[in-house]
Amino acid sequence: MGIQTSILCVGSMTKIIRVGVAFPPDMLQELDEIAEKMTYGSRSKAIQDAVRLFVSERKHLLETKGHQAGIIMILYNHETRGLEDTLTHVQHHYADVVSATMHIHLSKEDCLEAIAVKGEASRICELGNELSSKRGVKLMKVAIFSQ
Repeated sequence: MGIQTSILCVGSMTKIIRVGVAFPPDMLQELDEIAEKMTYGSRSKAIQDAVRLFVSERKHLLETKGHQAGIIMILYNHETRGLEDTLTHVQHHYADVVSATMHIHLSKEDCLEAIAVKGEASRICELGNELSSKRGVKLMKVAIFSQ
């Protein structure tokens, strides 16, 4: 996936980098509706907010150390060929941190999986990263707590 960037200087101090990102039409429509309801000045401001939250959460996960416990939640399209087998295989590979899973059918095509985890924070983070990188996974959220 190629990302287009350009740097735009605004005023004497502020530098803005423009990035081209592709969205599925329904996701872009939802973003615009939410941005309008929340009175964001522009789509860019809403996207910056979302990216800021993503970076903050992921940075916290990467910096967390030691023995932890928590939940990894993934929302995925179960109609994506081979995805359920892949997700199960990944969880078996991380059996040292996966304690239990719960599978919830949300709609005709979407499922939510809650994975209880316990172990080294770095392994939990690796598991989350591997799960979220799979084609068909729409959203991944990790909540970990010190023991």
